[in-house]
Amino acid sequence: MVSRNKRKAKKQVKSAQPDIVVAPPADPIPATSGARPERDLPPLLPELFINRELSWLDFNARVLTVAQQSSVPLLERVRFLSIVASNLDEFLMIRVAGVKRKIVAGITDPGADGRTPLQQYTAIHDGIQHQINEQARTFASLLVPRLRRRGIRVTEVAALDPDTQQVMAEYFMREVFPVLTPQAIDRARRFPHISNDSLNLLVELQSKDGSRYARIKIPAVLPRLIRVDHPEDHGDRTVTFVWLEDLVAANLGALFPGNEAVASYPFHVTRDADIEIDEDDEEAHDLLSIMREMLSERTFGSVVRLVVSDTMNLDVRNWLLHQLGASDRELYVQPGPLALEGVRELHRLDRPDLKDAPFSPAKLLRGDAAPPADPDETTAWGSRDIFATIRERDILIHHPYQSFNIVTDFVTAASRDADVVAIKQTLYRIGQESPLIPSLIEARDDDTQVAVLLELKARFDEENNITWAQELEHHGVHVTYGLAGLKTHCKVTLVVRREEDGLRSYVHLSTGNYNATTAKVYEDIGFFTSRPEITHDVVELFNVLTGYSDQEDFRSLWVAPHSLRERFHEAIAREIEAHKKVGGGWLFFKMNSLVDKELIRALYAASQAGVKVDLVVRGACCLRPGVPGWSENIRVRSLIGQFLEHSRLYHFAHGGEAEFLLGSADLMERNLDRRVEVVFPIGDPAIRDHLRTEVLPRYLADNVNSWTLGRDACWTRVETGGKGKLRRDIHRELAKLYAKCSVFGDAP
Repeated sequence: MVSRNKRKAKKQVKSAQPDIVVAPPADPIPATSGARPERDLPPLLPELFINRELSWLDFNARVLTVAQQSSVPLLERVRFLSIVASNLDEFLMIRVAGVKRKIVAGITDPGADGRTPLQQYTAIHDGIQHQINEQARTFASLLVPRLRRRGIRVTEVAALDPDTQQVMAEYFMREVFPVLTPQAIDRARRFPHISNDSLNLLVELQSKDGSRYARIKIPAVLPRLIRVDHPEDHGDRTVTFVWLEDLVAANLGALFPGNEAVASYPFHVTRDADIEIDEDDEEAHDLLSIMREMLSERTFGSVVRLVVSDTMNLDVRNWLLHQLGASDRELYVQPGPLALEGVRELHRLDRPDLKDAPFSPAKLLRGDAAPPADPDETTAWGSRDIFATIRERDILIHHPYQSFNIVTDFVTAASRDADVVAIKQTLYRIGQESPLIPSLIEARDDDTQVAVLLELKARFDEENNITWAQELEHHGVHVTYGLAGLKTHCKVTLVVRREEDGLRSYVHLSTGNYNATTAKVYEDIGFFTSRPEITHDVVELFNVLTGYSDQEDFRSLWVAPHSLRERFHEAIAREIEAHKKVGGGWLFFKMNSLVDKELIRALYAASQAGVKVDLVVRGACCLRPGVPGWSENIRVRSLIGQFLEHSRLYHFAHGGEAEFLLGSADLMERNLDRRVEVVFPIGDPAIRDHLRTEVLPRYLADNVNSWTLGRDACWTRVETGGKGKLRRDIHRELAKLYAKCSVFGDAP
């Protein structure tokens, strides 16, 4: 990267929020056992909360910096650029759409940070426009030249030589022309509906009857980047691509014979895609029908973003906004190609020299076990009996460093074991190619009782989950679709097995989804146990999920929406009390998002009591650290790197009686109050020691993927350091750590 960009990479990722000075509370905060000390805090000023949406934009800006780093393999930088664009699309469809709905409803009440919905929307618009500009600059100025130097050329049709242009024109007529549907716009043919997340061309035509417009939808069924049949290209070492919309624009004459194509303008539309349903008094099967109906309406939501090319003149922009029923608040202008999520196709090239080194997750191995006579009889667990192994001790699994096959082999073993009488599982996002579904069906075919809670309301996975639900029901699996008014977000598997001493239950709990594809790149932690205090809780939890049990409290599990919030408050209060008695108070919370106002207040109270608080927050963080008198004992980090940090880990020092909990819940109102979530304790001393000595310190020592949040709400990249300073990359270090695991089931 050129020196100018090196300097830019060292700058802070700035939000639209200024530095602040907040007066400390007048009196120290008392802490009494069982109390919630944050209730004694004076009302918190808006300056103590960072706006959630702007904080999320800062997160996406951190992702964008990976695409700008010269130290990252080139095609990985391209992949990160596509992730930025995809993230932004979803953010607009859900979060920005929600703010817009408030404005339309006339809501003017300020949020926790003091902004009204309109003020918030204006700040979001400015932040998105800046990010769109940075995406375009990153692609055009940083990536395209470097791709070209490595033999990958992304160019315009007009830049091809005449012979190659002719070849591409023939390709267009053969492969693209039959798929396109040009739509005229006149008094007899109204402006067509523009579907959500669609890329289009607006074509300005001239004929003997005057000037007119037409629209062409760029079909998503075709590759976005069209490979050019160029005589100088050789395999994937040297290859040329043109954008699909550019190829269409270059051949408009074939689509509109008798008309002159004066100009064409690409535009991209994003609509409100948030599905809101009233589940009151609805039966489970009715929910399935409602979801099908709501999904069909997602494409018709109001426009939240219209992105146009900077080549489109002002008059055409205004005309297009009017046709879409949108305003300048929804308009964004982008130089270069639009919808840059499409660059992900370049990552499919067979260029290992431009990608991260292939990563093979570790299996569970036993160093003192003899190799099996038949390798086909082994699983990711080695050659040992899975259930006997879990009976011996609890087992921690850290993905993607350890294989997700450890989980699928557990379910497969249960499905084929004649002594297993029941399998129950919650499924949220399972992907299109799930290895779990065949095992669940196989178990049901063998007359094992199989029950699955498959959450239909998992955003953007609804259609996929409906398909899986129907497949499971077709094979006799008992499928439940979730609880009215709640999303079931917990990740739980229960296996009940008949053994010599009676029925015994085995449980897998996790911070991440049962998705074999995302488990290769998402960092998550899973846990196997047969401890009765946990397995009994899980049995009762499934009774809540599938039946009419009103149980709210459990022995070991912290369960939302009933007890989870209060459990967190009680644990923070105990930490404050322990610190006052013996000192050494420390909280380490790792999560995707920190948004909940009440728990932020509790963390402020802990800081004021002298407790050290380390937060590792990948995405939005509404807490403002380092404010004198309020949060000077709080540090906030974010890690953005090769793997997506997804696990939720909560550690309370508790005066030497350390407590570790893992789970599916972030500290957000939706997770605490409107979802079924499970946070579970780690009781095994060896696993707790592994987390305390091997995992937590690496999150605090990383200087390759880390950013720190300042009290001015700005994120600053942690400096790797100068010559001689050790580079600490948590993803590489943990991969090496788990690869050396030699004792089956033991923490390395």
